[in-house]
Amino acid sequence: MLQLRISVPSDLTADVVAALERAPAVSSLAVLDGASRRPAGDVVLADVAREAANDVLDELLELGVHHEGTLKVEPVDTWVSQRGYDAERLAPGSSADSVVWIDVTKRAYAESELNWTYLSFMTFATLIAAIAIVLDSQILVIGAMVLGPEFGPIAALGVALVRRRFHLLRIALWTLVVGFLVAIAVTCVAALVGKQVGWVTLAQVTAPRPDTAFIYTPDKWSFVVAVIAGAAGVLSLTSARVGGLAGVFISVTTVPAAGNVALGLAFGQMTEVRGSALQLGVNIVGMALAGWLTLVFQKAVWNRFAERRERLRERLLRRR
Repeated sequence: MLQLRISVPSDLTADVVAALERAPAVSSLAVLDGASRRPAGDVVLADVAREAANDVLDELLELGVHHEGTLKVEPVDTWVSQRGYDAERLAPGSSADSVVWIDVTKRAYAESELNWTYLSFMTFATLIAAIAIVLDSQILVIGAMVLGPEFGPIAALGVALVRRRFHLLRIALWTLVVGFLVAIAVTCVAALVGKQVGWVTLAQVTAPRPDTAFIYTPDKWSFVVAVIAGAAGVLSLTSARVGGLAGVFISVTTVPAAGNVALGLAFGQMTEVRGSALQLGVNIVGMALAGWLTLVFQKAVWNRFAERRERLRERLLRRR
């Protein structure tokens, strides 16, 4: 269940209320006359079944609610309502599986913003990955994977293509490229400093590393894992259940590959640079492709559900 909080000028209130009253998925509706000070007007509150939220939200956007006022969407974790139960029962599909496209798009923009926080986390994760490679430590590799923030813009690539938000596509690509370049550059400088003070040696970088050799030796399984992880990650982001994201972060080696690229550049080991760069590319392409295909599939499925909801709505109107 989702709660809509809409602040609109008074001349739009009647249209907003009419749209919400027509929707079978809306289980409760309240109007607070004159409660909004900015914009000057009314506040409309409505509870809507998550499965059918896209239809309601699209109609509100067509009315220009987001231009004239504010539309806020919040999940309702706990609710007790027979009307709410009936609304969810009438809406085809499962609440946990439903995709609220406004929420997904907003999160994609937020996760793709290139800011100091993103660059800091990317740099810290790559530094830890480089240390993990020097020490041949799987624990540190896992830590670097979890810390890396790169999955946000990778998932945003698929959202941008499916929603045809090419501005978002440019933002996500820019964030990915700049983020990895900055992280690799900083880690490379740190490796050069470590080399000068004797903390990191060529022998350590070129020594056999049985626990981390997979970082610079990609194979077919690298792509398979990236595809599965990308699909699982996007599914976690779009559904009401997000528990699978930690597993996604641990499954792919984008950040460790970037760390090894930095080490290889610092010590002139171009073989490892090429292998790690290939691993990085395979992971990004695999996750982006899988994310896009997952979103395409979800959109097709929920479009069919939307058609079923429209037929149900027409039957209900005929009964009235």
